[in-house]
Amino acid sequence: MFDQRLNPLAAVALVLTLGAALPAAAQMQNIDKLKQMKVSGTDPNIPMVPQTGKNADQLRENLKRIKLPPGFKIDLYAVVPDARMIAVAPSTNMMFVGTRKSNVWAVTNRNSGDTATEVKEFAPSLKFRNPNAVCWTRDGFLIVVETNRVYTFPAAEFFYEGADVAVGEVVPQGELIPVDEESFNHSGRVCRIGPDNKLYITLGQPFNVQPREKLALYTKVGIGGIIRMNIDGTGREVYATGVRNSVGMDFNPKDKTLWFTDNQTDGMGDDIPMGEINRATQPGQFFGYPYIVSKTRITENGYDKDPLPANTVHPQVMTDAHAADLGMAFYTGRQFPAKYQGGFFSAQHGSWNRTKPIGARVLFTSLKADGTADRTEVFAQGWLDEDTGTYRGRPVDVAVAKDGSLFVSDDYAGAIYRITYSGQ
Repeated sequence: MFDQRLNPLAAVALVLTLGAALPAAAQMQNIDKLKQMKVSGTDPNIPMVPQTGKNADQLRENLKRIKLPPGFKIDLYAVVPDARMIAVAPSTNMMFVGTRKSNVWAVTNRNSGDTATEVKEFAPSLKFRNPNAVCWTRDGFLIVVETNRVYTFPAAEFFYEGADVAVGEVVPQGELIPVDEESFNHSGRVCRIGPDNKLYITLGQPFNVQPREKLALYTKVGIGGIIRMNIDGTGREVYATGVRNSVGMDFNPKDKTLWFTDNQTDGMGDDIPMGEINRATQPGQFFGYPYIVSKTRITENGYDKDPLPANTVHPQVMTDAHAADLGMAFYTGRQFPAKYQGGFFSAQHGSWNRTKPIGARVLFTSLKADGTADRTEVFAQGWLDEDTGTYRGRPVDVAVAKDGSLFVSDDYAGAIYRITYSGQ
């Protein structure tokens, strides 16, 4: 009961404060229930995302504009709102898809056909906060990384049907980065399990160019870099630094090196700085930021006046400026021709800050015998109408299916596409 002496404005403020606190408190209580295998009370009847109708028809119509090499074909695999990073399930015909919103999608193909049969929210009794990152452990645990927390879900591909699921916290809320460093900018994480069976996570720094007073903290925490830890959250360490905002990484299965994309500085013009795809061969390497990106010195905050650190590792691939290189995956399938086997695909989300837009496409990079980058070429394009500058889609991530086809996510159109090769 409110104190009768409380003035109206104070009463409103108190109500708003309580209203904001209740969802967070309910979320913590819900997590605690699920950890104990208790029922949350959430409706177990989870609504399905419609896979037919005008929206799906238009998405298929848009795909007629996509240009691919001869013998390749692209189709709509599933309607998935806000689709971001893809984690293909290890044992079943399904995948989990992260978003920048408050949900993770379970995408199921029950009849092993060419398209998904159902898309529904995963673990709706949990309201995620920017669950961009999804990946699998070797023993079938789904990892979901939010802005400032890491979840683990045992056997998620087998126990996802209801609203309540088994859950654990690898890193509790507020302990992935300092709470004061939480931001809406560059806060979408990416995760992978490395050859060492450790969990790798990218941590973008929230500024266009970070202030000098943040450098020591960010280097220590791993913000503007990549961290790794044991799957139970212990043994955390900073693996790589000098990265502005990586939203895509994968390990080369052949030599175990870690490759990652990096989104670069805004406000320097249409054609600089170029985008980066990097290769980390060992822990502790520094990739140049904020002193240099690709071949361009950073002028903001006077970083161009500093000598370039002697241990700077330069990028393997430099891409068109501001095309927004995001997700990437080494091609481990056998369906595509031999030239694609052993290389990697990467997605360009498309520019928002160029006079003439660029990107919204999928690239392919081949490797040399020594494991370094050889040639990068456009593999799929056409989501950007170059005549009008209109986006009809914006690729985010790529993932290799069990049959060797390639999945592409699109958060603008809200879809997962499937690229196949028939040779005809």
